[in-house]
Amino acid sequence: MHAKEPYRNLIIVLSVAIPVAVAVLFRVKIPGFDLSFLPPVYAAINGVTALLLVVAVVFIKQGQRARHEMTMKVALGCSAAFLVMYVLYHMTSEPTPYGGEGIFQIVYYVILISHITLSVGIVPLVLFTFSRALAGNFERHRKLAKFTFPIWLYVAVTGVIVYLMIRPYYA
Repeated sequence: MHAKEPYRNLIIVLSVAIPVAVAVLFRVKIPGFDLSFLPPVYAAINGVTALLLVVAVVFIKQGQRARHEMTMKVALGCSAAFLVMYVLYHMTSEPTPYGGEGIFQIVYYVILISHITLSVGIVPLVLFTFSRALAGNFERHRKLAKFTFPIWLYVAVTGVIVYLMIRPYYA
């Protein structure tokens, strides 16, 4: 198994460490920094990530492997940048409660909960999919990418939707 998954142990460690670190860092508050400009920035990065994912699929379907690879690397970098900014914002800001009511509140929380849950699950999927491509195991890469792509796209798009829904309630 290790020959087929050369980064298996590292991916497992990262897949546990990243959500745990995010959860722990959410409880850490660093006063004195105004990073209130970050939510629209990281929401935009989520939107760019979604576009990059779609473009990357178009590239690979056209047989443009090098462009697909570069686009996926940029999408992965965008997701990493999003995560860093998201954590920094929440370490320096108080939580923003959602102020909508009725059906909007239900929709918001359904989207938010599914977004958070799938954002934890997407970490190992992205890392395993990426590592299989790096290892040249394109058959296994393609098989996993069929699951990874729609989930990653959903997480990126719902990140933008969550931001747009909560934006009116930022202080």
